[in-house]
Amino acid sequence: MSRTSRRTATLALPAAVLLALVPSAAQAYPNPGTVTGDTVVHDPTMIRTSAGRYLLYATGGGLGYKTSTDRIAFTAGSDAFTTKPSWWSSYASEAWAPDISYHGGKYLMYYAVSTFGSNKSAIGLAGSSTGLPGSWSDYGIVYTSTTSSDYNAIDPNLFVDDDGTWWLSFGSWWTGIKMIRIDPSTGKQLSTDTTRRSLAARPTGTKAVEAPYVVKRNGYYYLFASYDTCCAGTGSTYKVKVGRATSVTGPYYDKNGVAMTNNGGTPVLESHGRYIGPGGQSIMNDVDGDLIVYHYYDGNDNGTPKLGINLLNWSSGWPVAY
Repeated sequence: MSRTSRRTATLALPAAVLLALVPSAAQAYPNPGTVTGDTVVHDPTMIRTSAGRYLLYATGGGLGYKTSTDRIAFTAGSDAFTTKPSWWSSYASEAWAPDISYHGGKYLMYYAVSTFGSNKSAIGLAGSSTGLPGSWSDYGIVYTSTTSSDYNAIDPNLFVDDDGTWWLSFGSWWTGIKMIRIDPSTGKQLSTDTTRRSLAARPTGTKAVEAPYVVKRNGYYYLFASYDTCCAGTGSTYKVKVGRATSVTGPYYDKNGVAMTNNGGTPVLESHGRYIGPGGQSIMNDVDGDLIVYHYYDGNDNGTPKLGINLLNWSSGWPVAY
């Protein structure tokens, strides 16, 4: 089913029929919905403006930009920053894994600056009244890690709770997903609460868990994260898992009751067919429901990273991509 027809069905069909569209655990993971045009992307984040235009930013350069009017055909534009902020040079020449959101009449974008495999990393913040390339004002560094840290400050995600508190999750590969409290007036860490909390980790075996994204649905907080190895083309083993909690700071547990701080996580997307290593995900609420927006490596195109978009069904209490 094409994304266009699936979107129409989503808006028109009753819940009982929608459930029939959701794959059971025994079935293969869904293929990405149809996207066309400029779809080469890594670590995508996307938002829909009040006028209905989709703005997508991703890893690379001064943060790569694409746009769409229908969520199918995407066109590339200029990078977010016309000139890269000078402070980047202390960490790397390119930015990673942006996170775009809209609060208080302004678009905010958190992002990471790092080199691959290094824990000398920084999270930056920028703001814009339009969200368009060239309009972003850089607000500087939010959080850093050093070569002596046992984590790295990458892959940020801002979550604003119902009570107005702001939280930033990030990281981290070596020791998993972290979270800090953010001051809404500055977008930086809250000076009265500098605790760095742990949300997910893998105490034994490979340590690889990163790219957090937190949402609240039906009274639960859900933490999505990417596990295993990215950025290796057809050799990538990335996959997306999720856990849920009754508090934003955790503890998060998977569907089987295993803590995400003890290598827990319920699978949401994994490799299947030509769609290798899905991850770098973000969650976006759209007019037809929640979307999971991610990259995968195309086994039919030499492992080129491409854009994946699927809807999520929450009827079981757990997100199921379809």
